[in-house]
Amino acid sequence: MNFSPVKRKALAKWIIGIAAVCILIFLGVQNIDAVAKALSWCADIIMPLLIGCVIAAVLNVPMRFFELHIWRKAEKPLLKKLRRPVAFMLALLLIIGIIAGVGLLVIPALADAIEVMVDGITGLTNQLNTMNEADFAGNPFGSVILGIEWDEILASVKNWFQQEWRPIVENIFSVLGTLIGGIVNFFIAFIFAVYILFSKEKLKQQMSRLVRAWIPERFGNWLIHAASTASMTFRNFISGQSIEAVILGTLCMAGMLILQIPYAPMIGALVGVTALIPVVGAFIGTIVGALMILTVDPLKAIEFIIFFIILQQIEGNVIYPKVMGSKIKLPGIWVLAAVIVGGNIGGLAGMFFSVPIVSVLYILIKEATQKREFRQREVC
Repeated sequence: MNFSPVKRKALAKWIIGIAAVCILIFLGVQNIDAVAKALSWCADIIMPLLIGCVIAAVLNVPMRFFELHIWRKAEKPLLKKLRRPVAFMLALLLIIGIIAGVGLLVIPALADAIEVMVDGITGLTNQLNTMNEADFAGNPFGSVILGIEWDEILASVKNWFQQEWRPIVENIFSVLGTLIGGIVNFFIAFIFAVYILFSKEKLKQQMSRLVRAWIPERFGNWLIHAASTASMTFRNFISGQSIEAVILGTLCMAGMLILQIPYAPMIGALVGVTALIPVVGAFIGTIVGALMILTVDPLKAIEFIIFFIILQQIEGNVIYPKVMGSKIKLPGIWVLAAVIVGGNIGGLAGMFFSVPIVSVLYILIKEATQKREFRQREVC
């Protein structure tokens, strides 16, 4: 088989490229520890930038809404120039207001609930110390409870703290150092996010030029399409999940008020915020809410759990498909799989971001499969 010089050159480049990739993979497997350390080092360096991209992506959803609705028909250059800064400030104030409002509602109630639980445990311990055999007459566990030296247990705990106070203090300082570093990184990330949001069109144009200039046309067009699909999917996911969380939190609060269950506004707000995490988020809020109600009325806590199970069925079968069905085209089984895998990889943040990521992959794979099937039908 005779090849032209151009084809021979292209084939040689392809063979050399494949060989180079195989050698790199072999060397990487042989030195996996060094590769892992290098990747971790690179991740630490660019982490503020990655966090900034995430902040920009989240802020862009309400900011884009305000940009589309503020001074839409304005002709004055000043108003057009101020549209984006005003939209950014409104989006920032909206998110800060939601976080602050939920914190002011939930944290005091949660602190009171914890205080009630601690007082209850302390009172129970004191009561057990003053009981005698007559108080446990007919109780098969009475001898076991009376045999426990509660004072010795408390003394042992106190001695343990006295002996281990130095490592505890060192750990506290370590946590404080990590916290300060996290605050600094968050501040840098926020500044980077502001730059992204205020020059997103220019950045988009620059990235498109780089892709078209340095990447083969076919793959470059696919890459641009994938980025556009990811942007649209993430934006739809954020807006849809936020609407669904508001609906669920409002219904939860309304139902609790009707059933006269305590902490209705606080738990409704908590359930709404935790519902931003797909599938499992609302259950996290439910567990915390049930513990808060348990300190006031155990029967109401059981009633709340039954009520929320019913509400969750309505939300999962009626509300969620209506709200999110047109937002992200991802079947329920893949949503659950994405949440499980994302949670194991990145905790709560992994649960939140795994769904739009898997949704993008699902759309791209579906499109590629349809194109391949179409080509196969044409051949047949």
